Amino acid sequence: MPLPPPAERELMHTREITLQGFRRTDGQMDVEAHLVDTKGFVFSNPDRGHIAVGTPLHEMWVRMTINDHLEITACEAVTDHGPYVTCGGGAASFASLVGLTIKPGFLKAANARVGGVLGCTHLREMLQQIGTVALQTIWPRYTGPDPVGDQAATQTEAALA
Repeated sequence: MPLPPPAERELMHTREITLQGFRRTDGQMDVEAHLVDTKGFVFSNPDRGHIAVGTPLHEMWVRMTINDHLEITACEAVTDHGPYVTCGGGAASFASLVGLTIKPGFLKAANARVGGVLGCTHLREMLQQIGTVALQTIWPRYTGPDPVGDQAATQTEAALA
């Protein structure tokens, strides 16, 4: 059921995040995340100057490769658009996530490697969603393409333990 009609309003900000999970021909899986922030108004930025309506203020990509045990075997990030000159610098640190496993404590461990001045806030914020999509992507590996009932869920939980 959709939301009821809103009060009259003006669009100020849009954030679009797209995540996709892929099975690779080598047996590993990729999760790709793409974040785009735009404004509904024209504004100026000290590093980029005039930014038109709909022009990305942020546009970032992350590709994380995982194996059957949810261990990260590769991770790369790119910042195509950021509000400041220094914004692209944090993307390189995402390679340091290699070796971590997506399991309880993953976000804390990842934050130790890419948090604060080591990374980028917006790229780091996508890690939680990337972890969820990784689980959704690996699910058929353990249950088949059409899992049915509680037995399939139990089998997947056991496989990921």
